Amino acid sequence: MTLSVLPHRDQLGVRPGRLFIDGEWAESVTGKTWTHVHPATNEEVIDFAVANEEDVDRAVLAARRAFDDGPWPKMPARERQKILQRVAIMIADNADEINQLQTLDNGLPVTYSGVYQLSAHIVADMFDHFAGWVDKLGGETLPSYRNREILTMTWREPLGVVAGILPWNAPLMLFGQKVAPALAAGCTLILKPSEYASLAVLRMTELLAEAGLPDGVLNVVLGEGPTTGEALIDHPGVDKITFTGSRAVGRHIMEVAGRHVKNVSLELGGKSPQVIFPDAPNVDLAAMTAMGGVAMGLSGQGCVIMTRTLVHREIYDQCVDVATNLAAAVRFGDPFDRETTSMPIINQRQMDRVMGYVSAASNDGARLVFGGDRPTDPSLADGNWVNPTLFADVDNSMTIAREEVFGPVLAMIPFDTEEEAITLANDTEYGLGATVWTSNLPRALRCARSIRAGTFGINSQTVMPNAPFGGYKESGIGREGGRAGIEEFTELKTVTVATGDSFT
Repeated sequence: MTLSVLPHRDQLGVRPGRLFIDGEWAESVTGKTWTHVHPATNEEVIDFAVANEEDVDRAVLAARRAFDDGPWPKMPARERQKILQRVAIMIADNADEINQLQTLDNGLPVTYSGVYQLSAHIVADMFDHFAGWVDKLGGETLPSYRNREILTMTWREPLGVVAGILPWNAPLMLFGQKVAPALAAGCTLILKPSEYASLAVLRMTELLAEAGLPDGVLNVVLGEGPTTGEALIDHPGVDKITFTGSRAVGRHIMEVAGRHVKNVSLELGGKSPQVIFPDAPNVDLAAMTAMGGVAMGLSGQGCVIMTRTLVHREIYDQCVDVATNLAAAVRFGDPFDRETTSMPIINQRQMDRVMGYVSAASNDGARLVFGGDRPTDPSLADGNWVNPTLFADVDNSMTIAREEVFGPVLAMIPFDTEEEAITLANDTEYGLGATVWTSNLPRALRCARSIRAGTFGINSQTVMPNAPFGGYKESGIGREGGRAGIEEFTELKTVTVATGDSFT
């Protein structure tokens, strides 16, 4: 039986996607549309309006007016806080629908759409968390350095108009990470979701408008290809760009931002290591976690997924066997079926790219233990499915250990000593995340100190709304989440006051 997601589309009552500019839903001025194709079946699901330069200009001008002349940045903290708290409640109340829309967007199995870090519930918590910061974004009063008649203080002020560009793999979480702190800081936004994941973002935008967000404070432009995004990042009315996506696009954004001296926050992916020592609390669980990160849920299509597993030789064969058994337990199928464990590759171009990395790894001498091919089930023939793939005996110089595959491929690398493991972990251009499995607390803390990554897990790893998230090295610039996340959307102003007659 051939899969189809169209009954789920009809059940959810999905309508064609439009732009949201200055508080109104609108078509593109050109009337151009983009047809969303679902990766599990390659069926045409729905059409979206495609914003051109004129549409982007309208959106930026609306955000500019809302910031320069509108009430949002000037609103008393309590009033802005109330609106964000309403948003948190409304998103939580509609979480099931939003999660299903994410599944209709990108094929993430509905069971994983409900997992906290990928679900609408973390978005609700992000709005709740950042609402609490609205009345706490203060500066400081500095002691007199030389002249007691000069009072020096600092203020935190909203940065301005923000362009937020979202990826397709975790559209809910990234919506919360970018929109909630920006609004809490008093900024206005133009948001561009990925063309591969717009439905859930548009629904959450509806909820923000219903919660009482003033017109122009949040605008959404949709687009296919680089035209819409390019018009947005290059617009002189934008003060800051916050982007999550590929390193290549991030580099381009930095170049464009440099011409205007725009503020940027970038999260650009990783090749994150997971280090497993023989004294791990549960070696089998560690190996299952390693394989599960690439085989289950997002199928390796996540920035902080641990795609390099460094295993001590004493337990190496055990970890290979456990990882192989878990890979064999993967179940593909209807993403709305609760038995489905893993999502398809987002599009056919990326699927071909993943298979290219598999071929390169075999050619480089990595040992293929499992997978490396596509499923043979006829019911899956129309989708972008790739079997979970495990390569063992990988050398860290191989392409499979250096480049971000963004697919269900795990590279397992042996090591002998703690020092070697740390060296291997750091031997990468990326630095987004890392994990160590050990019962030895001093060793765990030594690794945490020594491995250069923005997010480090000991016997687990997770993302929480009140904790900063971001990368070292080429994994990005800036942080999202927590106090650091909201400060990314502020400017720090120094104010001096003469309290006497002397000015020296």
